[in-house]
Amino acid sequence: QVQLVESGGGSVRPGGSLKLSCEGFGLTHNNYIWGWYRQAPGKERELVATFSTTGTTNYGGSVEGRFTMSRGDGKNLVYLQLNSLNPEDTAVYYCRARTGMEDYWGQGTQVTVSA
Repeated sequence: QVQLVESGGGSVRPGGSLKLSCEGFGLTHNNYIWGWYRQAPGKERELVATFSTTGTTNYGGSVEGRFTMSRGDGKNLVYLQLNSLNPEDTAVYYCRARTGMEDYWGQGTQVTVSA
C-alpha cells in the first residue's frame, strides 16, 4: 500500500519560516515526479513546486524566490523550505508523487501564518 506522509506544518508569524517533509512508503518505481501543492480555504488546490522530467524545479508564481523544493537522502523523501511567509500562504500543503500511470497524494499538513 502506497502512503505519502507529510510533516513539519505549524503556525508562524509573518516573515517566519517552516520546513515541510514528505516521505513515500510502498512506492515501486524510481521515476516518480514529486510535487508540492496547497489549498487555502475556499480556493482550488494550486501548484507550489514540482520537479520536472528534465531535472529542473518549477514554482508557482506567488512562491518563487521564497520557497525551495529539494530531495532528501532517500529517493522517496522530499522537502519544501518556506521562507518569508505571509498570511496568504496559509493553506493545507500536500505532496504528490506521480508517474504516467500512478498518482498518489499525502494527507496534507496545515500551515498557518498570522500575527
